[in-house]
Amino acid sequence: MAEPTDTHYDEIPDLSLSEGEEDDDDNDEEQWQWMEEEADGVSVFCLFCQRSLNSVPETFQHCQSDHGVNILQLVKAHRLDDYGYIKMINYIRTVKCSGETLAVLDGALPWDSDEFMKPALPDDPLLQIDLEELVGAELVVDAAVSGQAEALLQRARQAEEQAARSEEALTRAMEDLQKLKVLAQGLVLNTGRTGPLCSGAIAELREDEDEAYFSSYGHYSIHEEMLKDKVRTESYRDFICGNPDVFKDKVVLDVGCGTGILSMFAARAGAKKVIGVDQSEIIYQAMDIVRSNQLENTITLIKGRIEDVNLPVEKVDIIISEWMGYFLLFESMLDSVLFARDMYLAEGGSVYPNCCNISLAAVGDTEKHRDRIAFWDDVFGFKMECMKKAVVPEAVVEVLKPETVISEPAVIQTLDCNAVTISELEFTADFNLKITASTHCTAVVGYFDIFFNRGCTNKVMFSTSPHCTKTHWKQTVFLLENPIPVQSGDKLPGRITVRKNRKDPRALLVTLNLADWRQTYSLQ
Repeated sequence: MAEPTDTHYDEIPDLSLSEGEEDDDDNDEEQWQWMEEEADGVSVFCLFCQRSLNSVPETFQHCQSDHGVNILQLVKAHRLDDYGYIKMINYIRTVKCSGETLAVLDGALPWDSDEFMKPALPDDPLLQIDLEELVGAELVVDAAVSGQAEALLQRARQAEEQAARSEEALTRAMEDLQKLKVLAQGLVLNTGRTGPLCSGAIAELREDEDEAYFSSYGHYSIHEEMLKDKVRTESYRDFICGNPDVFKDKVVLDVGCGTGILSMFAARAGAKKVIGVDQSEIIYQAMDIVRSNQLENTITLIKGRIEDVNLPVEKVDIIISEWMGYFLLFESMLDSVLFARDMYLAEGGSVYPNCCNISLAAVGDTEKHRDRIAFWDDVFGFKMECMKKAVVPEAVVEVLKPETVISEPAVIQTLDCNAVTISELEFTADFNLKITASTHCTAVVGYFDIFFNRGCTNKVMFSTSPHCTKTHWKQTVFLLENPIPVQSGDKLPGRITVRKNRKDPRALLVTLNLADWRQTYSLQ
């Protein structure tokens, strides 16, 4: 239906049609003459009051003069066909609406329902006229054309909806195809490997599912923090630039290149070609940085996930990456490095850092335990012990005071980055913590060590231990709800299980069993 026009009926002085209808005067006179002949002796009730009139034309004229409603103009304004006209007349008689209501119609017509095909007044003369004779054949034809246009529009809408459904189905099919591609790559690349096959939850993430992770690395502040971490950055620099024989004339892949600092170290060390890959927006700044240092002929930067992009080479000689997260494995970026290793590393090539381990130690800090855990026993005179159940399972990332460590460290996992599989990044290990002080164990701390020592002259390592220079990784602390009394020389036995959070594979779940006590912590 066409949109109703805003017509002010009280401004129309006679029955003639307004705004451009003057040329139809002769036709209107013939219509009125025809209706007068047909309606002689007929009693017609007004649509808006109880008055009875002698003919249809007289009724229409009364409706306009007394009630401000031009019926003929309503028919034309809404392009009504025979059925539309009948529904309108019955609607007006049924609901007893006013002329003002009809003048401000907008959107769908209120009489569009088929219920208004039933006559509201038996033998209503207003329903017995020929609409084509009343308003002319042209309007009826226009209404038919309008109906055809509406039908075409409806078919177009249906086609658009079907296209949208097809597009959604295609998107799902492409996602399934990508998963099959990753699985097939894993099948081929892991042929001959020992251990269970695992393509990796990270590789299976869609780009939109992984957006939050990469967006966090699009902000300059996190890169500033990492670059200012001297332990981290100087260790990479000392290894790369201190071993030019390892990098000279080699093709190097930098996974998660960020600002491009490792790529530029590799270029400075003599690499023939360096390819940096990063999905975050920081790579656009990295491109400017590379050009500012006249290294664009050596370094090529590609935006995207390493699992999704196509490299300009088939194989690389070296893969470098600063992939470590809190407690080493948080954020699961090592999964992407292993994907790149299995896909692109040439035979005899190497991943750096090439080795790393995770260690645990006991902590005795009653003051901090009182501040974070015992605090909930009495909060301004109120008991809030239930909060402990929410506080304790959250692993805490902080710089630990070295004097609070009360045991020797125990290495719980060692990873060879040139051989480990993705499935081995989830593990269970037993350990014993040899206590060095008689006190209460209030927490367990976790940290990691990194090694660059494969096939090189100048070996480099660094540690995130509480006893070493602090880094931006700090340490990961697992608080105990109830402190455990320990004596110097004791061995505190335990078991740890590290696994990915199935709901968020970049997060970690760590379960500790310690002296008949068990707790699962989240790191996210």
